[in-house]
Amino acid sequence: MGEPALFGPDFDRDPSPAYAWLRERPPHRLDFPTGTWAWLVTRYDDAVAALNHPALVKSPFAGNEDWQRSGMGLPLDHRPSLASNMINADPPDHARLRRACAGAFGSRRMAHLRDRAQRVTEELVDVVERRGHGDLVTELAYPLPIAVICDLLGVPERYREDVHEWSLVIDSADDTDGSKVREATDVLERLVTEVVDAKRATPAVDLISDLVAQEATGTLSADEVTSTAFLILIGGHETTVGLVSTGLLALLTHPDEAAKARTDPAHRTAVIEETLRLHAPLQNATWRFPTEDVEVGGQVMRPGDPILVSVLAANRDPAAFEDADAFRPGRRQADRRHIAFGAGPHLCIGAALARLQADIAFETVLRRLPTARLAVPEAELTWWPSPITRGLFHLPVKL
Repeated sequence: MGEPALFGPDFDRDPSPAYAWLRERPPHRLDFPTGTWAWLVTRYDDAVAALNHPALVKSPFAGNEDWQRSGMGLPLDHRPSLASNMINADPPDHARLRRACAGAFGSRRMAHLRDRAQRVTEELVDVVERRGHGDLVTELAYPLPIAVICDLLGVPERYREDVHEWSLVIDSADDTDGSKVREATDVLERLVTEVVDAKRATPAVDLISDLVAQEATGTLSADEVTSTAFLILIGGHETTVGLVSTGLLALLTHPDEAAKARTDPAHRTAVIEETLRLHAPLQNATWRFPTEDVEVGGQVMRPGDPILVSVLAANRDPAAFEDADAFRPGRRQADRRHIAFGAGPHLCIGAALARLQADIAFETVLRRLPTARLAVPEAELTWWPSPITRGLFHLPVKL
């Protein structure tokens, strides 16, 4: 078998054959149309080692000259007003930026967001139930996390349609859509800047107001405030869209699992974790760069070499998970857990919030729409062509 396609509808629908081929050749040197390349880490043990390695740093400025000229990463031009956030930071700045957001994910805020998420979900499902059919992506998986993350941040209602429209461009763009992603990034930068300026004038009880207060004390810079708000806005909902959409698809196509999850909260949790493993919403972890010679999977990587850890490939590694390509909620994982939200110091800060929303979405759909069935053959569903995120454009159902 020759090198398989790492893009295209067939890969987007089922990347397992390509990842199986890649795991036999680790790490794989992956060439991009931009003229640069990266090491792609695909085996589970190698991925965990890379995600925890202290000499693999996140700063875009640690990448070699070819990578920096390519304009890869998000934002594509590494503008300080959007790139000065925790996923691009290394110690000690990383810990400082992470602490700046910690209060937003505390127990009191999470309880409020759970109530808000439940109300929003019930309202969204009302529409599908009354009509007798609907699209569980456009009518639930997208609007739910956008409402929740905008509430967390303090983004006013009038901006939310723009957030939905332009976030979809970033979430689902393929790697040739640089112009569209730049346009979306420009729009969202203006939006975030307007909201931050408004919070400076009139603070409230929300994350952006918290960040602005920390800017006033000198804990954060102005660029760090806008960058952090942008990161939470995009990263805070895109993974949840992917998790909810793929999890609902799994439940619709595995009725026995749906029946268990309908009445058993523990099994619903197992469905969430298995969805995260099998359909990791973030296919590839964000870029890493060695600061010294580093060996991963038997390959020596030089300072500045771009490295991508394929979370989705690692989560489907048969060396780590028995029957790895199958949907098996409640599987015994021994000492190995999926890495859908990363590992090490850059573990996703919003993981608990994503799980909370998925639990509410699954429980509500299973309770309110027990007769829901796919309205089209599964093979006709279209997946995002993004090399970074994994999710569905549509999930049409009928009751």
